[in-house]
Amino acid sequence: MKEKYMKIAIKEAIKSFKKNEVPVGCVIVKNNKIIAKAHNLKEKKHSVIYHAELIAIEKASKKLKNWRLNDCEIYVTLQPCPMCSSAIKQARISKVYYGVENKNNDISNKIFVNKDNNACVIIEEKICEEECKKIITKFFKNKRK
Repeated sequence: MKEKYMKIAIKEAIKSFKKNEVPVGCVIVKNNKIIAKAHNLKEKKHSVIYHAELIAIEKASKKLKNWRLNDCEIYVTLQPCPMCSSAIKQARISKVYYGVENKNNDISNKIFVNKDNNACVIIEEKICEEECKKIITKFFKNKRK
């Protein structure tokens, strides 16, 4: 199942690649059903907050009519940055799956514990890693030409 949802996140990443955005895709799942998907739109929206994860969290919250995304899982092609990691924690998403490590992260975010309610966010890495790495590598290789 993990690979199935990550492949959908990869399709989202391809959408951002085609828009000349950093190719990150994201899918949020609850009870084995996709409730939101998104891709980076920072350049198009001229805003630093339009990361795939934040857009997907907003869509999922609207769909569930609740900011608490309890029992949801999030699949992201690139390890979430500190801003997105914090939003994932605040939304109470229970599991995070990502494809490739983000070498630019300056903090480790393997497990988050929310001291208010003792909820843990469990992170599993390297889901479809080669496919995720291929698209992001291609994007930055093209940028450096």
